[in-house]
Amino acid sequence: MMFGIDRLLGDSILRRRLAGKRLGLVAHPASVTRDLVHTLDAMAATGDLSVTAAFGPQHGLRGDKQDNMIESPDFHDPVHGIPVFSLYGAVRRPTAAMLDACDVLVVDLQDVGCRIYTFITTLLYLLEGAAAAGKPLWVLDRPNPVGRPIEGPRLRPGAESFVGAGPLPMRHGLTMGELARWFVRTQRLDVECEIVAMEGWRPDAGPGYGWPLGERSWVNPSPNVPSLSTTRTYPGTVLFEGTTLSEGRGTTRPLELFGAPDLEARSLLRAMESLAPAWLRGCRLRPCWFEPTFHKHAGALCAGIQIHVDDPAYDHAAFRPWRLAALALKAVRRLRPDYPLWRDFLYEYEPGRLAIDVISGGDSLRRWVDDAAATPGDLDALASGDEAAWEAERRAILLYPA
Repeated sequence: MMFGIDRLLGDSILRRRLAGKRLGLVAHPASVTRDLVHTLDAMAATGDLSVTAAFGPQHGLRGDKQDNMIESPDFHDPVHGIPVFSLYGAVRRPTAAMLDACDVLVVDLQDVGCRIYTFITTLLYLLEGAAAAGKPLWVLDRPNPVGRPIEGPRLRPGAESFVGAGPLPMRHGLTMGELARWFVRTQRLDVECEIVAMEGWRPDAGPGYGWPLGERSWVNPSPNVPSLSTTRTYPGTVLFEGTTLSEGRGTTRPLELFGAPDLEARSLLRAMESLAPAWLRGCRLRPCWFEPTFHKHAGALCAGIQIHVDDPAYDHAAFRPWRLAALALKAVRRLRPDYPLWRDFLYEYEPGRLAIDVISGGDSLRRWVDDAAATPGDLDALASGDEAAWEAERRAILLYPA
């Protein structure tokens, strides 16, 4: 199959539309060609594309920042002799001065298919900036590595943040190109938005179910998403960022496992199985021990559970990571009613809001976990209506057949 960048490089007629234009490239470490050449280098080598500025999202153009809320500075690229502007530093939105350095914005970002991944918000801000400046924006499309499944309630009005750009469910099932189309439509943006679509993407085909497994190398789009397995578990395990439980940062399996020093993993797993066994389908769950080298519980031995989604037990249609993680939180509360579960700290620059509510896009998940009378059926009812509505809404913007 061909990603958007590969189509651009291979089609001189397509490139001709950008000839003579000053291009501003928005990219990160996973912005690579099929031959693993970075998009900035590949575009510069064409001889007919002129990249005059680059922009780096969260974690930087080079992926140099490990954790959340670690800002990247602007810098001057010594190889290409162009300014590199940070969109996760002093500003989150491109300024007029930044946009003055280019005529067309070209976005080539690998997403992971989850609402809270900040590249989605950066895409919206770029579209808004391009509309205000009267400049075109091109998206070089890439796969949604977790394919088309939908899961979770939609973000509630008033809960918008840098990890929640709009009323998307946690698993939205769109590519970046399709998200751009949705933003243009729902935000009524007056912007020339060109999508360089992929060729041959088959999101429902195994074994990758969204990612061309065995055909394309995986490059981390952010430091703690090291594999396809991580993208599959991430829409659930990211919830643990808002808790006192470790989500595995500081281990070699970040966001594929969770736990804490004072948990009893087998009891937790039994509680999850008794509450909603259907929510554990599509994967293998293994009680385990791990010791983070940094981040939460650094240097402490944690008991926890690893979610395995890389063997024949993986069922793409059945696996529901958001429900699985929510169930784990509910089980902790059931076993330990007074457990200090919710981590109270500044999360993505949202003062006065609990991190779990920022991540969840509202307070309904937290209230469900804390309500001893609330059942899995209650949470399922809350999510399923939104999931069905989103399934209907997104049909009009899909670029690729099933």
